[in-house]
Amino acid sequence: MKQSFLYFLLLFLLSCSTSNKSYKAKNGEGDTRTKPVQFYNQSSYLLTEYALDSTYAFSPSNPVKVGGVKSNQGPYNERMYLNALVGPEGQTVKYFRAGSCCHFKTPNGFIGNGGLLDKYRVYWTGSKDTLNIYINMYDEGDLRIPLGLKARGNN
Repeated sequence: MKQSFLYFLLLFLLSCSTSNKSYKAKNGEGDTRTKPVQFYNQSSYLLTEYALDSTYAFSPSNPVKVGGVKSNQGPYNERMYLNALVGPEGQTVKYFRAGSCCHFKTPNGFIGNGGLLDKYRVYWTGSKDTLNIYINMYDEGDLRIPLGLKARGNN
């Protein structure tokens, strides 16, 4: 626990020193979830609704809010979300964490009501480009399918 806190603190301080940009979610700060999450299986959420905004998940100002930091489930929730996605033709999605970025204000943050987004690179067989998906593990919001992708079980 001590080691992960120190790691977070180091990332937080580095992000503050490398960028003076601060992001705020479009739908306000903190938790905005209105519906309970559903599960496809033990390693994946069941996503049933598409995002109405083309920036959802693809912009630091409109990240996916998976929550979980309070219960030490943040990274697990991020993987559950990413495992729920498939490519536009149902292809299996692969991903890797590209790091933390984009300091933002949240009442669920550890230090000074702040948090960092996690940036993932997402791709699938036959894809020309790798997509950036931004995930907020501090706040909970309704989970949606980003435009251009599909969800496991819904293709």
